[in-house]
This record gives sequence, structure tokens and C-alpha cells, in this order.
Amino acid sequence: MNQDKAPLYEALEKHRSDRIVHFDVPGHKGGRGNKELTDFLGEKCLKADVNSMKPLDNLSHPESVIKEAQQLAANAFGAHNCFFIVNGTTAAVQAMVMSACMEGEKILMPRNVHISAINALVLSGAIPVYIDPGIDNRLGIALGMSITDIKKAIEENPDAKAILVNNPTYYGICSNLKEIVELAHSHRMLVLVDEAHGTHFYFGDNMPVSAMKAGADMASVSMHKTGGSLTQSSLLLCGENINCDYVRQIIGLTQTTSASYLLLTSLDLARKNLSLNGREIFSKTIKLAEYARKEINILGGYYAFSNELVNNDNVYDFDRTKLSINTRQIGLAGIEVYDILRDDYGIQVEFGDLCNILAVITAGDRAMEIERLISALYEIKRLYAKDPVDILNHNYIKPDLVCRPQKAFFSKKKIMPIKDSKGKISGEFVMAYPPGIPILAPGERITDEIIDYITFAKDKGSNLMGTQDMKVENILVVEG
Repeated sequence: MNQDKAPLYEALEKHRSDRIVHFDVPGHKGGRGNKELTDFLGEKCLKADVNSMKPLDNLSHPESVIKEAQQLAANAFGAHNCFFIVNGTTAAVQAMVMSACMEGEKILMPRNVHISAINALVLSGAIPVYIDPGIDNRLGIALGMSITDIKKAIEENPDAKAILVNNPTYYGICSNLKEIVELAHSHRMLVLVDEAHGTHFYFGDNMPVSAMKAGADMASVSMHKTGGSLTQSSLLLCGENINCDYVRQIIGLTQTTSASYLLLTSLDLARKNLSLNGREIFSKTIKLAEYARKEINILGGYYAFSNELVNNDNVYDFDRTKLSINTRQIGLAGIEVYDILRDDYGIQVEFGDLCNILAVITAGDRAMEIERLISALYEIKRLYAKDPVDILNHNYIKPDLVCRPQKAFFSKKKIMPIKDSKGKISGEFVMAYPPGIPILAPGERITDEIIDYITFAKDKGSNLMGTQDMKVENILVVEG
């Protein structure tokens, strides 16, 4: 297929040039109805914010330019089919899980999944079988899944319908995806890949294997993270053994019927750009990340880790575009470094957890900005470093799953202080965002370790959420 084309973008440009008189929504009428918004975003942007119509197709039932744009994306990513998603990769992950599993059916997954995957369990009634990821105690992070652990889980749960894999994790850790696919398929299980942070695997040289190339059945891809599209735009890729008509119906359960043409067009143009220029784009990205990693490690105290972690087991490969930096040896939690970078140095990194920060590097960064980050980290170490004795050494707590997430979430519940909730079954989520991996999910037993972790995370300034109590001091627990 001709990847030079951008059919949705071209149709939208023609629509704007046709000077159509609009008696439809949106009500800002190309920006004329809201001057302040137009001044902020620009007249060209507001005129492209239109509703579905015949010349521009309809995302819920694509037959022309959206269909063609999705076919081009499928071709570019090596997929059998592709769906444009405008509800974020959250909607793509939920569509994967809900397409693969019905109520009461099992799905194998690591517990360090994004909250969207567990939300899908709440919506569908599927039963999770958690496979503990490996733990790197020096870095305080969960790793990938061991093939040995996956084999054991499959043997103990031969009736499972699918396995969900994070690839890569937020920190850049990759599992042995090709062997996972072969193993799962040999037991008639689908392989679903949360590839939110792996758009570049499809276009860069010497990258970890992509989900579609590994033979996975479905993959959710956050084009907006490293692919250059607008925030909230994503792709759901499907292999040849997936009933895509059914998947489209599942997507329709949660995706808006008022799809943003700004988001859709950004996906079309981002795909075109990656297809034509992806190798150059991600070659530059890796050079910037590798330079930053080398210079940060020279500072001492920090550890910007990379593919030296690869052990051909629970770290099968590493995404070198990720600039993940461990901060424990300077005696500061990652979230503390995150806050200082933003508040004192005007530098916004992706996130800070209790042990690490993550700086997302793309070809849109400049060498001078990399130097500014390195200099700021040097200054933070010089001014704030202390004894690391009080820093926790992990970001993963093995869950004790007592009942299905759906049952716990919709059960009769009562509220109580988190500090007094030991032994109770959680009826809601507690998580730090980003990265959006739940510390506690519905149906899991609350332990002293979980309470201590929540307390420590709050004290260090982590942005905790998920509970009805906006202060995250109280929690809803299952009655009885």
C-alpha cells in the first residue's frame, strides 16, 4: 500500500476548502462561537474539529476514508486489521480483554498491568490469574514474565482463554514475546499485548520484537506516546485469527460515537510520518537516550539502566529509547526528584515512583535540553543527596486475590480508614498515577505491607488516586 497517502487528512482538507455551511455540531461553528478558544487553539484547528458526515466517514462504521486510513495503518504495522481508538489506549486494552474473555473465563496476566486491564476485568467479569513478574531489588521495579512461570500457569489453568503481556513495561523491560506466543497458541490461548510504550518497535532498527511480528493476536499501541499523534489517540492491532467484526462491536461498547477528527487525523498523519521517516526518527531517539544515559551514570549516585539487565529470562530485551533512572543511592525517592526537577528547574519528566524517574526521549528533543536535564540532576545530587537508608526497595507487592474484581467492585461495601483496614478485602483501587499500576485492586486482601506502601508513597508526594475518598485516607472494603 502507498504509505505516502493520508486519506483522512486529505478528505478533511478538502472539506475545509469546500466552505460548507454548518448546521450541525460542534456548536462552536469552526471557532466563531468561542473566540477565546479560537485564539488559544487557532482557527485552523477549530475548523478541523467537525462531526461525522458522508465525505468524512464514521468511526463507528467506517466505509471510506477512515476505513482506508485504518487499512494503511494495518499495513504499516504488519497487522491484519487496525482500529483507530480515540478513548486512549485504555479503551484499546479494554477491548482486547473483553473480546477475548467472557464472564467467568480466565485470563493470565502479570499483576503489574495498567489499571485499564483490571478495569476490563471489572467490566467483563473475567477472572485474572496473576503471574508474578520478576523483581529487581536494586532498582525496585517489577520485570517481565519468566517462561517457566508462564508454563506453570498454563499447566494449572488449561482452560484460560488468553494471556496478556506488558511489552515493554513503563521502564523498558521486555519479555520473550515470540516464545510466549508459541506457548500460548500451542494451548489454544490468545496473546494480547499491551504495547502502549512500544510504537517505535515497528519502525526503528535493532528494536525489541513488535507484537505483530511476534505473532500476537491483538496489540494496543499508544501512538501518542512515541508515535507523534495527539494525546488520547491510539491503535488496536489485530492478527488474522481475530474476528474483527466482533471486536468492532466490543469497541463500540465503550468508545464515543462522537469521534474527534483532530485525533483521527493525527493518527493518519503520524502513521504516514513513521512509515516514511521512522528509521531516522528512532535512530536519533536512541542516540539522544544513549548519550543521556552515559552522562547521567558518570555523575554517580544515579543509575540509568539499559540492556545490561538482559538475562534472557524475565528481562529478555530492553527498550533503549527509555531513559529510566534509579535514584535510591542519592537518598531521594524518584517522586522527590520528579518534583524538584519540575518546581526548581522547569523540567517535566514522565513520572517518578518511589525508586526511579522516567524521562521520555523522542526525536522531538534537542541536545541542549538533554544537557539541561543532566545538569539539573547533578545539581539535585549536590544539594539534596542523603543517606538512602529510608528508601523502599520495591514497587511491586504480590497480591492476595480473594474474589473476582467485578464481584468486589459491585459488592456491598463500607468505608473505613486505610490504616485500620488490614485483613479486609478491597472494593476499589489505590494506585499512583503515573504509571497507573494499581497498588491495590478490587478483590484483593489488604495487608500491612500494602498499608505501609501507601503511607510511604503519600509521604513522599506520590499522586495517589482510585478511591472515592479524594484524600486517599479511607477505603471502601467488601462487607462480610
